[in-house]
Parts: sequence; C-alpha cells; structure tokens
Amino acid sequence: MTQAAETARTVIMTVDDDPGVSRAVARDLRRRYGATHRIVRAESGESALQALRELKLRGDLVAVILADYRMPRMNGIEFLERAMDIHPGARRVLLTAYADTNAAIDAINVVDLDHYLLKPWDPPEEKLYPVLDDLLAAWRAGDHKPVPSTKVVGHRFSARSSEVREFLARNQVPYRWYSADEPEGGRLLAAAGQDGRRLPVVITPDGTPLVEPAAPELAARVGLATTPAADFYDLVVIGGGPAGLGAAVYGASEGLRTVLVERSATGGQAGQSSRIENYLGFPDGVSGAQLTDRARRQAAKFGAEILTAREVTGLEVNGAARTVRFSDGSAIAAHSVLLATGVSYRQLDAPGCEDLTGCGVFYGSALTEAASCQGHDVYIVGGANSAGQAAMYLARGAKTVTLLVRGESLAASMSHYLIQQIEDTPNIVVRCGTVVEGAHGDGRLERLTLRDTGSGHSELVDAQWLFVFIGAAPLTDWLDGTVRRDARGFILAGPDLMTDGRPPAGWDLDRPPYHLETSVPGVFVAGDARAESAKRVASAVGEGAMAVMLVHRYLEQS
Repeated sequence: MTQAAETARTVIMTVDDDPGVSRAVARDLRRRYGATHRIVRAESGESALQALRELKLRGDLVAVILADYRMPRMNGIEFLERAMDIHPGARRVLLTAYADTNAAIDAINVVDLDHYLLKPWDPPEEKLYPVLDDLLAAWRAGDHKPVPSTKVVGHRFSARSSEVREFLARNQVPYRWYSADEPEGGRLLAAAGQDGRRLPVVITPDGTPLVEPAAPELAARVGLATTPAADFYDLVVIGGGPAGLGAAVYGASEGLRTVLVERSATGGQAGQSSRIENYLGFPDGVSGAQLTDRARRQAAKFGAEILTAREVTGLEVNGAARTVRFSDGSAIAAHSVLLATGVSYRQLDAPGCEDLTGCGVFYGSALTEAASCQGHDVYIVGGANSAGQAAMYLARGAKTVTLLVRGESLAASMSHYLIQQIEDTPNIVVRCGTVVEGAHGDGRLERLTLRDTGSGHSELVDAQWLFVFIGAAPLTDWLDGTVRRDARGFILAGPDLMTDGRPPAGWDLDRPPYHLETSVPGVFVAGDARAESAKRVASAVGEGAMAVMLVHRYLEQS
C-alpha cells in the first residue's frame, strides 16, 4: 500500500480545553501534515472520545493523539487511557507545562505514553514536527490498514449473525467480520453504544450501526437497490438465479424494460456452489459466486434493473397488465412476468436441527462457514451435485468430510466427474444408506445421531458442523390459486398444461400456451421452479433466454 493511500483516511487528533491553544496546535499540524492527514480538533475529553467512536465506526485510522494534561472533568492522562480502549494503535502524546513533567513521566507507565511535549512548542520545526515525524513513521511501521468496508460484529454460533454474513457475501458486499468475544469486536460494540446482547451489529461504511437489521434495511444501507425506478415495465423477472439472470441479460439486451426482483441474493442455489466444472466455456471450472457476479454485472450493463431483498407475495391479472405485489404492500406492473423463483433446500425434520440452525447446522452455507471448519470433522447431508461440490471445497481445510447419503449410491443423483473427484480425495468419506436422526448441543451443535437405514443401527458421533443439501422445495406457495402447479408445487407450463389437446380452464386465447408459458397468458416460468426441469445451471440459463424470445412473441401478438 502506498503512503498516500495509507494516510488518505488517517487522523491526527489534538485535544485541549483552551480554544486558543487548540487552534494553534491544529494550525501547526495542518501546515505540516494537512495534505496527507486529516486533522481533528476537540476542546474536551468527552467530545474527543465521541469523535474517536465515530471514527472507529467509519473505519478511519487514528495515528496520533495529542492531549493537554490540564483539562477540567477529565485530564489528559484519563482521556488517553479511555482513548486506548477505542484506538489502541494510536501513538499518544501529552502536552504539559514544565510544572507537570512528573505527571507526564508517570503517565508513561499508566497509558503507555509515547512522548510528552512542553508548552510552548515554538518553533514547531524544532520541537513539534521532528517528534510527530518519528511517531508517524513508527505508526506506519505497524500493521495498520483502513477498513472502510461494512463491518459485522456478531457471535460465531448465532443464527442471525450467520444469515447476515451469508446475505452480504452472496450479494458481493465486502465486509469484515468481528467476533463479539474478541477485543476489536468489543471496541466496535462500545463505539456503537451496544452491550452485545443484541447481535449482530452491522456498521455501514459511513459509520452507522444497525442492530439486528432485517434484510431490506440492510440491503438499502449497504448500497443495494431495493426500490423500483418505475411503476411499469415490459418484463418483471421474479428470482435471481441462473434462469432469472439469463432472462435479465437477454431481455435488457434486446430492448425490453426489464426489472429483476430477488428476495435474498442473486445466484440462487448455483450461487452457493464452490465450483461448477461442467458449465460450457469454463474448462477449469467457475465458482457460483463468480458466475453470478459476472451475470449480474452483464445484466446491469445492458440496463436491467436489479432489486434485492424484496419479497413478492402476489401476482394479479389486471387487463393486459400483470401486477406483482410486494410484502410491504407496494406493487409494480408489466406487460409480462417471468417466474424464476427456483427452489430451496428442504429442512431436516430430525429433532434438534431446527433449534441449531445457524449454530452448527447450515443449509447451503458452505462457502461462508468454510474458514471456521479448518481442522474439524464436517458432515454433509445430500447426494446431488451441490453436496458433492461442497464436500470437495470443505475437504481442502477440514480434517475429514463425511457425506451422508440416504440412497444406495451417488450415481443416481451426482455427476460422474464429481463422484470420481470424491473417490480420489482421501479425507472424504461417503456413507450411503445413512440419515441424520437427531442433532444435539447446548447453543451450538455438538453431536449427531446417525442411523443406518439398512440395519436400523444408530450411533452418536461428535460433530460441530453439519451442512444440508437435500431436496428441492419450490418457492411457489404465494402463487396458489393464480397459476397451475403440480402436486409438489412446481409450476406447469406449455404442453404440460394441455389435457386431451385442450388448454387449461380459463385460457381465453385462440392459441395454446407457449412452451414456457403458464396457465396465465403472459406469465412464463424458467429454471428449477418449472415442473420436470433439468435442475442444471446451463439448462436454467437456456430457459431464461428462451423465455425472453417467447415474451417477444407474446408482446407482438397482444
């Protein structure tokens, strides 16, 4: 890091209750260091501490603090002692009169004082600047890096803390994690005026603390778009997985006023994959996060609007318009709608799993939690590609990874290349015919009960980490009574809607539904939410592109 970049946000603070002295110190500091450092002046210990807290929350670095010894209510030594709790790396200087030199010497032991200066310090070229130059050089020699990004203070085994980290990571929002139990986490909580009972605390880049923020508030405060720019569009895409992103790219690039609405984070289940190796054009593989980021930027480049943390709760037909309603009561309308809501991992119904979710039991969170699994025994439930990709990723650092598969083998649900990789990885163990019968722990996962489905034998194993990748539950309950779905909730479209060559009841057009069109004209479906879909990334992207072609055809004939 260059010195200019290093000092761009670095602060030199001066504290003196005498306004004349305070201005004089600040004047001399600005003359020498104003081009490279921010000079902050305070006239009391209390106001200086408040300024230090605000700087802490914003991620600004404080290199040097100069404090006058004789200040009312809080003298310079008392102030510096409290300042150490906020910015322990700052160099500390006490301004004293000759009569107070003994107090300054004593302060060397009390607050680890770096230097004391006698007043007056004229000329500063001889008595002030050489001291500050040495202190700044010593400060720069330490490991001080600005942290302007979002900061999250939480507990490692906290469900809500895990959810917030996952939300930020999947939305490509840079953040720094601090455990509330560690010193720096405690300092940030104190600066935010929090005692750690309500976690997580998210501190935005501008220094605003958010306590246990809901996803919409968090999204808005970290710079994600949450409010639509218009009331009416050509195409509303609901869901930001591969199908939705593919549709957004092709829709916007072909001139449709397109908005994509995602309730959590773009990428869907594919976005959580550590490595996708069978996607066309990436012979060395690509992570789900990388693929998602590229697709999102590509959609935005063509002019697609992307809304995050907006939950859709209703779809209505109002003449030629299709109205999409949000959970907050607002709505947008469009000529056409694409349902690309995808699927979610099914929850384990074993006793204890619900209570320990986010506290050792995770659903598709392998990437976010991987660093904490180093050297530990990890268990994964599932036998499809997502489980296999997670196993390969976690095996890099985990002591062992045990893949728990209900079926007799992996061959029925996992790609051949992944099976081979798993077989060649010595610290991955595959246990077929095995299910989780229970999860146990006090505030965090400590043990699992596993049952062999063949013999019925159960055993108790020590476990801190369980990642679940099972089933595919479509996120379509909110469409009940609007579009036709099959018995499992997947959306029927095109030929699957026809009965004896006739379109579904209520279909009032003189043509049958297009291939990806639902039982509501102008409402299409693509990706995993569609009945009998292929459940692969490439096919989802292809369906998203095909849906846009059919939207054009629908608009031309409407």
